Amino acid sequence: MAGNVTVKGWCPGALRPMLSGDGLVVRVRPRFAALSRNQVLALCDAASRFGTGVIDLTNRANLQIRGVTEAAWPELIEALGEAGLVDDDAETEERRNLLVAPDWIDGDDTHRITGLLLNRLNALPSLPAKVGFAIDAGPAPLLSYESADFRIERNESGQLLVRADGRDKGALVATPEAAVDALIALAHWFVDSGGLDAGRMRRHDADLPEWAAPRISPAQAARVPALGIHRAGTLYGLIFGQVDAGNLRAAVEQTNAKGMRVTPWRRLILEGGIPGLPCSGLVLDNSAPELNADACAGAPGCEQATVATRELARQLSGAVEGHLHVSGCSKGCARRLASDICVTGREGRYDVIFKGRADGEPDITGLTASQLLEYFGVK
Repeated sequence: MAGNVTVKGWCPGALRPMLSGDGLVVRVRPRFAALSRNQVLALCDAASRFGTGVIDLTNRANLQIRGVTEAAWPELIEALGEAGLVDDDAETEERRNLLVAPDWIDGDDTHRITGLLLNRLNALPSLPAKVGFAIDAGPAPLLSYESADFRIERNESGQLLVRADGRDKGALVATPEAAVDALIALAHWFVDSGGLDAGRMRRHDADLPEWAAPRISPAQAARVPALGIHRAGTLYGLIFGQVDAGNLRAAVEQTNAKGMRVTPWRRLILEGGIPGLPCSGLVLDNSAPELNADACAGAPGCEQATVATRELARQLSGAVEGHLHVSGCSKGCARRLASDICVTGREGRYDVIFKGRADGEPDITGLTASQLLEYFGVK
């Protein structure tokens, strides 16, 4: 990994925040990938009162408040707790590392399996902090390219299967209850077979137990849904996953949304209300070039970053072809997959990696911001 960065090996929570360059990062993990109207409004108020006034939607479909002071953190937690957005303790919060396909409807298998697993979190072993579960039991997987270690999906015939990340096939399970049993059993197998040393399922090369042997392919992955009218309401894009808390509050009130669903694609769904209504700070234009770019907080907001990122990404996004990733350091927090063009900060300058990740070997090194813009023809 290029550059002098520290990989902390865990993600922030609400009860276990992470200190960054602009203060504490407090992460809220919505249950069922959903918040009620009152919870959204409470989150907006908390971000404005205790943080920078901006809410981040992460690539794990979590919501972050940045810039919280240590003195303000207890009061913030109290406000989030009153809204039902905080777990009883940090251990439960860490175990609740679930990525839920956001297109569920009440009582379907994604909804049922998520509820069953939430009720059995105490049955899980102690796992590395970044290990998580994807509940993706719709007709076609939506979360195939998102970070998760153990997955519930369907095959082309509509049968449920459990799949370990890094294996292209899974094992059939008969019912939602059996799916949860299998996830818990796989988590215990992961620990018992030395998975803690590997850290993630994808890096763990032990043979799976016979009952979980990879034999059945999941259905072909579905495309990320387009912005606009969605069966649950309206799907909006967020530039670099950020939204001003005041704009989000106004959008909820203007659309009369009954709630919000979160996704790992820097997009959110305002449920119900007035469909397709343009809202300040929320994007409905699928052709907006910034939607094809990822950028982390960068300097000075992140203590790991040595360069600014988001304004540069805005300037570059309309001038480059393919997917763009601008990362303040080699950790690549905003995107774990390779990009057509990846710009990585290193010691105050920018490296360029073509067809790679932020921690890849650079093709061009040591550019200033102006040199980088000039290289890509941005005036």
